[in-house]
Order: sequence, then C-alpha cells, then structure tokens
Amino acid sequence: MRMHNPPHPGEVLRELCLEPLGLSVTDAAEALGVARKTLSAILNGRSGISPEMAIRLGMAFDTTPESWLNQQVQYDLWVAEQRSKEMHVKRLAAA
Repeated sequence: MRMHNPPHPGEVLRELCLEPLGLSVTDAAEALGVARKTLSAILNGRSGISPEMAIRLGMAFDTTPESWLNQQVQYDLWVAEQRSKEMHVKRLAAA
C-alpha cells in the first residue's frame, strides 16, 4: 500500500542523515563525491534520487540503494497520482 503524501527523499536525507551527524551540505557533498549544487537540489526537492546517487548514499550511510530508490518511486508515484484527474486516458480491454 502506498504512503499518503510521502516526504521527498531529500527531506529524509536531511533530517535522518545529515542533521544527526551535524553535516553541512558542503561536507556531505564532498563525502559523497558530488557537487554541492547537486546535493542541494535533492535536499530542496528540486531533483530526485538517481540510481547512482542511491548507491552513493547507501555506501555513505550504510543503507541500501533500494531503500533510497523506493522512497523516490513512492514520492514520484504519489505526485503523479495527484495529477491523474487531469489525464485523459481511454480504458483499453481485450475483445
């Protein structure tokens, strides 16, 4: 069952990983081997977690890449479902 209004994974990353360790965006980006701008976009919900970033996060925080990707999929699906009433789709069925 999908979560109702799941948080963006960047919010989870900030609250559960960076803040408890007292890490700045700059320090975390350096540790992850990415640009500060890249990490900032994720933390501020302007960008999603890619498979490569999921692997980096898994390595850095001893989590699984799948957990990060699952959070992203749940968030993306919820956002898309919010727009589903605007979609014009015809139901197709086998004859």
